[in-house]
Amino acid sequence: MDSKAERRLKAIQGHLLLNSIIESTSQLQTNETSGEFVHGQGYSVVLPEKLQTGKWNVYRSARSPLKLVSRFPDHPEIGTLHDNFVHAVETFQDHKYLGTRIRVDGTVGEYKWMTYGEAGTARTSVGSGLLYHGIPKGASIGLYFINRPEWIIVDHACSAYSFISVPLYDTLGPDASKFIVNHAVIQAIFCVPQTLNTMLTFLSEIPSVRLIVVVGGLDEHMPSLPSSTGVEVISYSKLLRQGRSNLQAFCPPQPEDVATICYTSGTTGTPKGAVLTHGNFIANVAGSSNAVRFFPSDVYISYLPLAHIYERANQVLVAYSGTAVGFYQGDNLKLMDDMAALRPTIFCSVPRLYNRIYAGITNAVKTSGGLRERLFNAAYNSKKQAILNGKKSSPMWDRLVFNKIKEKLGGRVRYMVSGASPLSSDVMDFLRVCFGCVVLEGYGMTETSCVISSMDEGDMVSGHVGSPNPACEIKLVDVPEMNYTFEDKPYPRGEICVRGPIIFRGYFKDEVQTREVLDEDGWLHTGDIGLWFTGGRLKIIDRKKNIFKLAQGEYIAPEKVENVYAKCKFVLQVFVYGDSLNSSLVAVVCVDPEVLKAWATSEGIKYEDLGQLCNDPRARAAVLADMDAIGRDAQLRGFEFVKAVTLVLEPFTLENGLLTPTFKVSFRISTKVK
Repeated sequence: MDSKAERRLKAIQGHLLLNSIIESTSQLQTNETSGEFVHGQGYSVVLPEKLQTGKWNVYRSARSPLKLVSRFPDHPEIGTLHDNFVHAVETFQDHKYLGTRIRVDGTVGEYKWMTYGEAGTARTSVGSGLLYHGIPKGASIGLYFINRPEWIIVDHACSAYSFISVPLYDTLGPDASKFIVNHAVIQAIFCVPQTLNTMLTFLSEIPSVRLIVVVGGLDEHMPSLPSSTGVEVISYSKLLRQGRSNLQAFCPPQPEDVATICYTSGTTGTPKGAVLTHGNFIANVAGSSNAVRFFPSDVYISYLPLAHIYERANQVLVAYSGTAVGFYQGDNLKLMDDMAALRPTIFCSVPRLYNRIYAGITNAVKTSGGLRERLFNAAYNSKKQAILNGKKSSPMWDRLVFNKIKEKLGGRVRYMVSGASPLSSDVMDFLRVCFGCVVLEGYGMTETSCVISSMDEGDMVSGHVGSPNPACEIKLVDVPEMNYTFEDKPYPRGEICVRGPIIFRGYFKDEVQTREVLDEDGWLHTGDIGLWFTGGRLKIIDRKKNIFKLAQGEYIAPEKVENVYAKCKFVLQVFVYGDSLNSSLVAVVCVDPEVLKAWATSEGIKYEDLGQLCNDPRARAAVLADMDAIGRDAQLRGFEFVKAVTLVLEPFTLENGLLTPTFKVSFRISTKVK
C-alpha cells in the first residue's frame, strides 16, 4: 500500500465501522466517537483532501471508500475496450447482440439479430480492411452516421487495431464536421449515403482523408473520384470482403492509449475534442456498474446519439454484460413503435422525453372523464405511498391501471435511467409509480468519461443525482462571487470538482482550455454548482457560467426554470431568457398542437391554422396562466416567473440548430418574444 493510502487509512481508522452487508445495502454505520465524519445513511463518506488542513471535504462512494475503482472487480484483467469486447465475444459467443428492424414489402417488421460472435468476426474484417488500405495504427477514424450496428462494429475495430475513433455528429452541420476532420487529422471516414453527399461538397477542404467507407451503400452506386483527390470511396460490404481476404492480427492498445476524441459542441464556439483513454472508459463503467447491473437476459434500446458519451459508456457496459442492443429506426417520432416491437428491459433516456411521457399520461388522465380520473388518482396515491414506505403496493392497481401504461414502453422495462440534464422530482416519482420499475438519475460529462455520480437502486428519495461513482472522488470548491461555500448551513455548497481514473487527458491540441478546467492537483472543475444533501447525496443546484442577471440584480439559472415549466400541459419544449437590461423573464414555448387544439375547441375559438392560433393573445394568455400555476406549485421565486411567451410550432431539434447534440437548448435561439 502506498504512503498516501496508508495516511488516509490511519486518518479514518476508528471513525468508520463498515456494515458487514455494505455490498447489498450501501450503508455505513457511525462509530459513536466520530459521528461528525460519517453520513448516517451512508451513500458517501468524507475523506480528508490534505490531512494537515483538517478540512474534511473530499467525498467518496460508500461502496469503495478506501480505494478508487479502476477495473471490474470480477475481471481485473480487462484494462481496455478491446479486452472488454474480447471478453464479451468469448463469454457470449452465441448470444444476441446487435438488432435492427427489417423491412418487408416496405413495412418495418421485427428485429433481426447479429450475435456477439458474428460481431467479433465483422470487427476483425473491418480492422483488417483498414490496414489493407494503408491506414496506420494510431490514426483517427471518423464515424459520420447515427446509431446502427455498423457504428458499434467500427468502434470495436478501432479498439482492436489501436485506431482512435472520432464521432462526427451528422447534425452539427458541414462547418463543424469539417473542423473536426481537420483538427483530429482523420484519415478514414465511415458514413452513410446522405452524409457522403455532404462530405463530397467540401472534400477538397479535408486533405487528411484518404478513405471513405459508405455504410448501406451499394458497390455500383459508389462515386468514382479523380485520382488527384487522393481519396477512395468504397462500400462497407467491400471493405468487409477485403478485410476477410487479408486478415490481420490485432494490434491491442494499452490502458493509457487514446481510445477516442469526443468532440463536445457546447452551446457556442468551435467544438472541443475531449481526449479519453481506454483506461478512462473501463474505470468509469466498472465504477458505475456497481449501481446499475445489466445481464445477458436484458434488452437495451439504443436511440441516444452514439457520439454522446452517455450512450457510448452504456455500450461498454452492454458488451461487458452480454446484453442485447436493439437500434431505433432513426426517427424519434417512431421510438414508441420501436419500443413496442423490441420490448426492452433497460431504457436510458433524457428528461426531455420523460417529461413528454409524463405530460402525455397526465393529459390523457385529465381528459378521460371523472370515474377514470378518480380511479387513476386513487391507484397512483396508493402505490406512491407504498413505494415511499418501502412496501409492495396491491397488484390490483397494476391490473386495473398501470399495466396498460407499461405496455407503451413494451411492458418489460426494469430500469429507467435519466441523464444529460436534471429530472424533476415529481416526474421521477411519477415514472416509478406508473412503470413499476427502478428509476435512477445520474450526473456526468464527457470530460469524466460519463458518470460522476448516480443514485443507489434502493434510494427512494428523489431530487438529487446520488453519490460519487466509486471510480472518482468529489469535492465542492467555494464560489464566493455567487455566495456558495463549503461552510454553508445546513448543506455545504460549491463548484463540483472531480478527480480519479475517469478524468480525461485534456482537450486535443488545446492546452489553454485544458488548464481552465484541470488544475495541477488533477481536479476537474465542472462548472456545476452542487450541494451535499442528507446521506451524502449530491444535488445540482446551479451552473457557474450558465446564469444571467436581471436588471434588479437577481441571478437566474434558466435550466432550473425550464425544467419546472416543462411539466405544463401545453409545453413540448421551452426556452427561458432574460438579461441585465430587463427586470423579468420571457420564454419561447414549442406547444403541443393537440393540447392547443383541444383548448381552442373548449373555448369555442375559431382559427384557420395552428400558426394563427399561436399568435392569438388568448392562447398566449392560457399557456402563461398554466405555466404560472405550475410555477406556484414548484415554489418558484417571484423573479423566476416568466412574464411573456411566444408560441411556436416548430420543435427545437438538432437539425434546425435549436438543440445541441447533447439535447440541451442552444443559445442560438433568436425568436423575438412578444
